[in-house]
Amino acid sequence: MIIDFKYHVASLIAVFFALGIGILVGSAVLGNNVNDVILQQQKQLVDNLKRDFDQMRKENKAAQDEIADYQATLNISKQFEKQVLPIFTEGKLNDKKIAVIETSNYGFHEDWINTLKSAGAEIISITTVLEGFNFKNDEVRKSLSTKLMLNETTEPAVLREVAKEIAEGVISAQNIENLHYFEQLGLIKTSGNYGGPVNAVIFVGGSREDVGEHVSNFDLPMMSYFLSKNIPVFGVETSDVDYSYMKHYQKLKVSTVDNIEMTSGQLSLVMAISGKPGNYGIKTTARQLLPVIP
Repeated sequence: MIIDFKYHVASLIAVFFALGIGILVGSAVLGNNVNDVILQQQKQLVDNLKRDFDQMRKENKAAQDEIADYQATLNISKQFEKQVLPIFTEGKLNDKKIAVIETSNYGFHEDWINTLKSAGAEIISITTVLEGFNFKNDEVRKSLSTKLMLNETTEPAVLREVAKEIAEGVISAQNIENLHYFEQLGLIKTSGNYGGPVNAVIFVGGSREDVGEHVSNFDLPMMSYFLSKNIPVFGVETSDVDYSYMKHYQKLKVSTVDNIEMTSGQLSLVMAISGKPGNYGIKTTARQLLPVIP
């Protein structure tokens, strides 16, 4: 247990101040004989406080040393994992062309993308849903409905149609104009090549706030589209998201990894794409930490 020394020093000052007042009051009211007894008792109290303070300082130092040891061990373990990871992933994803769709608002972790590349995969496109992706605005929905020639302009209906357009754009260049339009509205950001062959699609989920039915109306329709084209889909997120998408993704029986920022999560994703499907990670929605590794 780490002690807050500022608090305890302030407490000791208050105690000494109270003792001083006690001595003055004792001298004035009870006389010297009684005052000697009070002084002796107060000296004993001060000695006890000093002993307790010294003990707390030792315990605090021991706790800090223990934390430092744990941190050093953790750093060594992470270095070991990073060095060992390529041994298990090398060549596992040769000739795999992968598209990434990030619906999370947590930002992107390049390290797991690099792990896929080192395993032989080619990341052909990355589509990122931006913070401005909000269909509660009537003007935005009206603009999109006009562009996409929709009869229904409710938020769920527009969300589902935009999801379909994005999914189609990933594997077909025929509607690339619509993706550019979504970019102009500040809804998405695209990078890479669109319209080419895709062997797998990875969805990056998780949110800082409860998004309600957004996942059901946006992520899942896109996933369903790819699955209908016999393109494997995988759902990932980091371990620290406030609202997990894993239980939603698993409704479509897709493989999930809920700790993609960790070495174990990156290994799980590579193994899942290479033919070991499952729900991996450290959360309650995971079935196991890792796939069985031969």
